[in-house]
Amino acid sequence: MPSPRRNVEGRPLGASASSSGSPGSPAHGGGGRFEFQSLLSSRAPGADPTCARLRASESPVHRRGSYPLAAAGSSQTPPPPPSEEDCLDLNPSFLGIALRSLLAIDLWLSKKLGVCAEERSSWGSVRPLMKLLEISGHGIPWLLGTLYCLYKSDSWAGREVLMNLLFALLLDLLLVSLIKGLVRRRRPAHNQMDMFVTFSVDKYSFPSGHATRAALVARFILNHLVLAIPLRVLVVLWALILGHSRVMLGRHNVSDVAFGFLLGYMQYIIVNYCWLSPHNAAVLFVLWNQQ
Repeated sequence: MPSPRRNVEGRPLGASASSSGSPGSPAHGGGGRFEFQSLLSSRAPGADPTCARLRASESPVHRRGSYPLAAAGSSQTPPPPPSEEDCLDLNPSFLGIALRSLLAIDLWLSKKLGVCAEERSSWGSVRPLMKLLEISGHGIPWLLGTLYCLYKSDSWAGREVLMNLLFALLLDLLLVSLIKGLVRRRRPAHNQMDMFVTFSVDKYSFPSGHATRAALVARFILNHLVLAIPLRVLVVLWALILGHSRVMLGRHNVSDVAFGFLLGYMQYIIVNYCWLSPHNAAVLFVLWNQQ
């Protein structure tokens, strides 16, 4: 009869478990019963509450569910109430909406009309002609031309008109530079800074100095010079085409040119109100000749 299998210590396999076991070992009810009884004992009235809390904290449901919510609720602070500026932005007025809409239309229309802004534009071949027209409305040629005519003039009536024209051109340069420095509106994005003789304020766009000068000079010539009708028509066309060329070249927006025409007309009203009399013009001319 074969002998039962023995373990390393020489005891039978069945006897080793029964002889070394205790009332709480798996021999008295199997491994499954031992684990179930230990789980029940941890929840029994006499069990250690610390162990129960530790086991509860190790539960996946508790760790992923309730504890992060509690921690998040204790760490986060309520958001601050919106300020008055935020409320104004959320509830814009009718005037603000109208101004923003007009600005959007102005930018869109200016970009649409900038057909000579680049060489590869739809009207890029006309760009040299537009730049020549740009020089005709520049302030430096007009100042130098007025000074030359004033120097060559031999009549006091002509000197009176030329002295007032010089005063108008200087007033135009002063007011346009002042407004550009205050507003500081950038030129359109599609503009190329290849203008004729620019200064520091010429990087700004509002208002158009060419438009103010065109309106001022055209108004001045039509009111104080005797010209034939074809020449008067040419002066008006020059002023209008010059203003329109500023938008075609991408130098200015439509609103810059429109305000420039208005400002030039107002400047002429100021010059006409402060018109230098023949006596004052003669005195200034003599002082200028002495210098």
